[in-house]
Amino acid sequence: MKTLLHICCAPCANQCVATLRDAGIEVTGFWYNPNIHPFTEYRARRNCLREFAQSIDLPLIEQNDYALRPFVREVAEDIANRCVKCYEMRLFQTAKTAKEQGFDSFTSSLFISPYQNHELMKEVAMRAAETYGVEFLYRDFREVFKAGQEYAREHAFYMQKYCGCVFSEEERYLKKNKIIP
Repeated sequence: MKTLLHICCAPCANQCVATLRDAGIEVTGFWYNPNIHPFTEYRARRNCLREFAQSIDLPLIEQNDYALRPFVREVAEDIANRCVKCYEMRLFQTAKTAKEQGFDSFTSSLFISPYQNHELMKEVAMRAAETYGVEFLYRDFREVFKAGQEYAREHAFYMQKYCGCVFSEEERYLKKNKIIP
């Protein structure tokens, strides 16, 4: 089976790739993250992923859209519930690319994070699979999250401090400084 793995970052991807490969699945990485801001953060995550992919011979497809304005337009009317729009943007594009490029299935490294809403992501991914007629390969990678973080530290990966969107960065800052908006 050939699967397209949407990748948010190398620290989240390393154990996802290993798990899928161990299961005999041929994996290609897919970089598409219009939610990641500012550009310095976007570039740091992308460049780290490029180096990691090269080091493990992981084919990588990049849709290199630094898309601040489209992302903000998508989430502006309901910032509190922005995650669903973010998941839709990334998972629908992954499904579309998987279909167009002849993959059997798609999934995402987002499914490794204990901080993401798995049920919501699964629901969005299943809608994307139905829309584009390509299988959604669900794997709950959370059990290897800590191993992925350890691997990332051992290999000196860039380690981000927030999910990627400017609003999550704001929340991190407010919590860290105990500021209530």
